[in-house]
Amino acid sequence: MATYKKKVSNKKSGDQSSENIKSTTAEVFNTLDTTASKSEEWIIKHQKNIFIGLTAIVVVILGFMAYQKYVIEPKEIEAADELAFPKKHFEMAVNNEVASDSLFKMSLNGADGKYGFIDIVDNYSGTKAGNLANYYAGIAYLRLKDYKNAISYLNDFKSKDELLAPIAKGAIGDAFTDINQPKDALDYYEKAAELRDNAFTTPFYLFKAANTAYDLGEFEKAVTYFTKIKDAYPNSSEAVNIDLYINKATYASEK
Repeated sequence: MATYKKKVSNKKSGDQSSENIKSTTAEVFNTLDTTASKSEEWIIKHQKNIFIGLTAIVVVILGFMAYQKYVIEPKEIEAADELAFPKKHFEMAVNNEVASDSLFKMSLNGADGKYGFIDIVDNYSGTKAGNLANYYAGIAYLRLKDYKNAISYLNDFKSKDELLAPIAKGAIGDAFTDINQPKDALDYYEKAAELRDNAFTTPFYLFKAANTAYDLGEFEKAVTYFTKIKDAYPNSSEAVNIDLYINKATYASEK
């Protein structure tokens, strides 16, 4: 007589697994509910401080926007208008050899109730025109051979402009050259050459840096700068006869 094994049902174990899943899910939701309740309690408890904080942020943002619109923008316009007078006399001084010193001084100090560059720097600090006045004042002082003030104002000038930024640094180098501080001059010529990469200011200040390095006896550095002009800026005016400069510096470095 054949004997059959009784098939044992897995229904019970399946029910247990299902119950475990339900239990775990319930625990998760209970935890979320508890966390949410605690968060709500914390918010209710601190809602006054939260409201004050949010209000303060809104006030700061609105205050900043109002300051930009009603203080900064009008000040920028006013400063730009004031810049017209000294800039006109500065340009006249640059373009005319006669009485150029008096014109530079007028551009710096103003006249007939009009501000000069110095006044604009002092009264419109933080504006674009005030910053630009630093550049003009520095160049004017350089032309007047007041090197201390030239260096000071040019150092205060900040710009991302492709030409003005390196020219300002290079002008500081010129000031140090004129007061016989070649090491400082070399430093600023190098900064001017590295500040922007273009076919005008870069080879121009590389050439000044190379010649200054040569005068200081730093012949290898001079060779490096002269060679860079030849390789990277062959069409620049500084590249004319550049091989003569390279050979001269190379010969000096091998002595």
